[in-house]
Amino acid sequence: MSDHPVDLRTDVAHPARMYDYFLGGKDHYEADRRAAETALANFPAVRLTARTNREFMRTATRYLAEQGVRQFLDIGTGIPTEPNLHQVAQEHACESRVVYVDNDPIVLAHARALLVSAPEGRTTYVQADAADPEAILGSRELRDTLDLSQPVAISLMAVVHFVPGDVYGMVDTLMDALAPGSYLAMSHVTTDFDNGADDPDGMGRLLQVYSDQGIPVRPRSRDEVARFFDGLALVEPGVEVIHRWRQEGIEHPADHDKKVSLYGAVGKKV
Repeated sequence: MSDHPVDLRTDVAHPARMYDYFLGGKDHYEADRRAAETALANFPAVRLTARTNREFMRTATRYLAEQGVRQFLDIGTGIPTEPNLHQVAQEHACESRVVYVDNDPIVLAHARALLVSAPEGRTTYVQADAADPEAILGSRELRDTLDLSQPVAISLMAVVHFVPGDVYGMVDTLMDALAPGSYLAMSHVTTDFDNGADDPDGMGRLLQVYSDQGIPVRPRSRDEVARFFDGLALVEPGVEVIHRWRQEGIEHPADHDKKVSLYGAVGKKV
């Protein structure tokens, strides 16, 4: 672990612990439960959104492992929920190495206890904020685990919309540090499927709950999400609602896109 001062704020909601609640986990606190229940009351599909995001992470990680990627940097890890990224990667190639990054010391405490690598591979953990890519890239844990002269896949699952400031610059800084053949995998919230700002069934209702908890969220359109992949070779089918990404032949209800409201994509540095 990095030598950061530990601030165990359990009296305020944290998105990673709310996410754990949505997934049916047990690693959350009263403030997280209250906020999550309010979120469910305003956007009942949020459990589906969370589960679908986890499935997209697994689908994208399997794809990357099949392409020969053996190094992964997972930023915004969240509370561990099996199967975790390193389990998916190491199932395909047991020698895979994974660095998990989160800004919540409680999340990382759970990660250290629960995320056990295959003997042939390696996992490690960095306490850092996604908004500070230089701190992530410069961390001793990352440098001791990953060889940045070889391809690395960065996983940013449902995290960038929580990051303030120049998020395009943040992603560029991360990708610029990586070797050709590296990948970016991302999911990102959108209100593209809302019927206006006051849609009673729209994702905007959920985002307002987060804002009321002091957790600002910035949704982005399909085109805005695509901008993160400028200069990268987008993997087919490009930017897509996550339950449709490389899931050919699976039928979904007409309102499924709106209930999920997350775009996902994978791009390769060439």
